[in-house]
Amino acid sequence: MNESGAFAMKRFNSPAYRSMLRSVEKPARYVGGELHAVDKSDRFFSLAEKDRVHFALCFPDLYEIGMSNLAIQIIYALLNRDENVFCERCFAPAADLRSYLKQRSMPLVSIETMTPLSAFDIVGFSLHYELAFTSVLEMLSLAGIPLYAEDREENSPLIVAGGPITCNIEPMAPFFDLVMIGDGEFLLPALLEIYREHKASGRSKTDFLRSVCGMDGVYVPSFYKVDYHDDGSVKEIKTADPCAPAVVRKAVVRDLNLAPIPCDPVVPNIEVTHDRMILEIFRGCARGCRFCQAGFTYRPLRERSPETLFDAAEKLIQSTGCDEIGLLSLSSSDYSHLNQLTRELLRVTDAKHINLSLPSLRLDAFSLQLAQRLAKTRRAGLTFAPEAGTQRLRDVINKNITEEDLFGAAKTAFENGWDRLKLYFMLGLPTETEADLEGIVDLAERLLLLWGEIPKTVRSKRLAVTISTSIFIPKPFTPFQWERQISIDEMRGRQSHLASGLRDRRVSYHWHAFESSVIEAVLARGDRRLAQVVENAWREGAYLDAWHEHFKWEIWRDALTLIPGGADFYVRERREDEIFPWDHIDIGVTRDFLNRERKRSKEGRLTHSCFDGCAGCGCDVWQTGLCPAALSGRDRSTDREKV
Repeated sequence: MNESGAFAMKRFNSPAYRSMLRSVEKPARYVGGELHAVDKSDRFFSLAEKDRVHFALCFPDLYEIGMSNLAIQIIYALLNRDENVFCERCFAPAADLRSYLKQRSMPLVSIETMTPLSAFDIVGFSLHYELAFTSVLEMLSLAGIPLYAEDREENSPLIVAGGPITCNIEPMAPFFDLVMIGDGEFLLPALLEIYREHKASGRSKTDFLRSVCGMDGVYVPSFYKVDYHDDGSVKEIKTADPCAPAVVRKAVVRDLNLAPIPCDPVVPNIEVTHDRMILEIFRGCARGCRFCQAGFTYRPLRERSPETLFDAAEKLIQSTGCDEIGLLSLSSSDYSHLNQLTRELLRVTDAKHINLSLPSLRLDAFSLQLAQRLAKTRRAGLTFAPEAGTQRLRDVINKNITEEDLFGAAKTAFENGWDRLKLYFMLGLPTETEADLEGIVDLAERLLLLWGEIPKTVRSKRLAVTISTSIFIPKPFTPFQWERQISIDEMRGRQSHLASGLRDRRVSYHWHAFESSVIEAVLARGDRRLAQVVENAWREGAYLDAWHEHFKWEIWRDALTLIPGGADFYVRERREDEIFPWDHIDIGVTRDFLNRERKRSKEGRLTHSCFDGCAGCGCDVWQTGLCPAALSGRDRSTDREKV
């Protein structure tokens, strides 16, 4: 065993480590050894140093959150198929372990072999929400790795990032050597192979970055320079290295059937947030809701075949022992073969008493047939997202559902015995008025009346309706990327208004904390100057900010004083011709299309979905998924089965 492997084994058996496990609340978060976890250290460390790539897959949140994330399972399984690559996991430590490590000057280590992160070739972060940014800095600091890319030496690990929010990574750009934009299933293995070749040749880290920066999906922040106007807005984004392209185009998996499905996922030893098998049935969305970043950045819509999914489901059931399987997508009922897939899956899941769940169902696609089919499994509550309380505002956001859709779906659910209904809404949407808030109250009251009209012999004995609201956050690469976010006083007032109207004991009202929504909006549309804000907030104690009990508004508020205008500068309405910090990133959907959609929103005009024809968003350049069908003039709505 080489020095690194020997250190790992020594670390695992050290008294300090054993004491650590006795001192933390949930030691199973840190010890590994789960079903299907990979430890190939013996054969891996026997390889010559030049022939191997040691990769630390990091999730900047607690184990329970990270192990519920499908991307973590995909990357972990994918990389460990390569005999020359060893991918280990590391999650943000909870407060107790964090304090323990700091007090004893012990480094943050991987789960599989307890190797310090600083000893890896590459440390990769999977980023899914902006409020995890300070946790990235904390993990780097605990590992003893310099925060800024420019401060790291040649023998320091390469620090990379991927995930859905890297479409605007500018607030964190100075901390990363390389950022992956778009789908990573084929991009990441290709990058690691090139890295291994460079490592074997002895060439520099900069040489490696120059050799890959022209690939789709590869963004090297240090190869770009940003100039600002006196008012703080972006003046120009230009390349600082001749190898860098002016615009970085995202990576796209063209055939989702070829993308790996982790059929032997790591099965946690403790309960995690989403403790179930996951099948991603398609990627992307055809609907075009104007507030939804994922709906645009994941385009074009690409499906997996029912045969691929059914085969994967059988393997998952055999390998995990879980009692629930969830079909993952942005809008499950849009899957063109949902009828066939659910029918075939239920033949297997029913026999094994496994629950089949379909999150992200659209109101206009919840049919009697689908309800009866799902009712055969264990009934969980149904969740729908009207998003707005009036038809006018739903048209503004291009939701393309009606009250008839909502009450039709609710009636079908009530008649099939569902007794828990959860409705999601957003507060602070562009053009929102008090009448739109009253519309939410009115919808809740009418749902209760509808339930009362269902015969008692059919409906359940009691009904529970949950109204959940979040604050609208203008996101990059959406038609609303120009819009302002409402102020904290406005947020507080609208939440209070709703709370006073939702009085029925059968209705519970849950809302999202407004202060954290402000910080999320700041970071989502932020520029590179915010790196100093993130660092300052972290140094003052900001950590695990996505958790309500850990978020500290005062720290962020004070840190934002480093930027003239503070939070107000970032949550303001943007000029139509303003250069965005992310304008050098190409996700396929064009700025012209998004601007047209913004103008249509102000007129309350709907835009049809990709199923009904091509609206010219720009993603046809990939000629894959739904786009070729739309461009051919064929109406894809006729291809979808009735469910």
